[in-house]
Amino acid sequence: MGIAVKLGRLQLKNPVLVASGTFSFEYKQFYDLSTLGGIITKTITPEPKAGNPPPRLYETHAGLLNSIGLQNPGIKQFLQKYIEEYGAFDTPKIVSFSASKVSDFAAMLQQLEACELIDGYEVNISCPNVENEGLAFGTDPKIVYDLTKSLSAITKKELVVKLSPNVTDIASIAVAAEDAGATAISLINTLHGMAIDFRTGKSYIKQGIAGYSGIAVKPIALACVYKTAARVNIPIIAMGGACCYRDVLEFIYAGATAVAIGTAQFSHPLLPLQIITDLAEYCDQKQININQIRGKITL
Repeated sequence: MGIAVKLGRLQLKNPVLVASGTFSFEYKQFYDLSTLGGIITKTITPEPKAGNPPPRLYETHAGLLNSIGLQNPGIKQFLQKYIEEYGAFDTPKIVSFSASKVSDFAAMLQQLEACELIDGYEVNISCPNVENEGLAFGTDPKIVYDLTKSLSAITKKELVVKLSPNVTDIASIAVAAEDAGATAISLINTLHGMAIDFRTGKSYIKQGIAGYSGIAVKPIALACVYKTAARVNIPIIAMGGACCYRDVLEFIYAGATAVAIGTAQFSHPLLPLQIITDLAEYCDQKQININQIRGKITL
């Protein structure tokens, strides 16, 4: 079919993954998860988090606002109860994790390393760094370098650093991660957004500012992938508004190796499976290997 790809240290049967925060094990009732190129889990943290108070979701005309607040059971419960659920599926399992201190990131990774079911990690660096006055890890190249360096010394598995678009120069952040030992980059995380009821002036999201995702962010994500691919040599997992196989092809032309499907799954749970099927048929019809078009955008 010509759709197998190599993502750093991982071999994927196809370039379609499911994005962190939008996928859970319950999707097994809709299709065989082994079909996926890979699974990225919801982000876990050192301790359990109840998440933000509601309302914390709001559907816009062209996307979704969310302020979930990384609700998760914490690393101990994740390893004891949840990771085993993914073991039956023959596809790479990439665990997303986050913390507020470099030492906590490292401690989590050491715990995760003991689990043989885990094939790689996605480091969520969009959270505030309490050691740097609450500055988000992902906004400062030096902080990203130091964090990635400490983690790359611990693991030989796939180490993906997930970047935020809410910065001046996303490519410079990616370079810092690569220089420190990241084996892949994923981008983009959600944009900042909000929604207000014009009749009352009340925010539709309790926290005010939320993460914005969905179809409307795809042009921004494409630009970020294109700029980053020009600066780094490691693979990129693209995400942000992908809703069909054509979107996946666009991201690959921009320089991505794989594409994670996120928000669109909420309205179409079978979408990743459909995209994989359509992508394989397209490559068969065109008699191309998907790796041949990576980064081949023409201007």
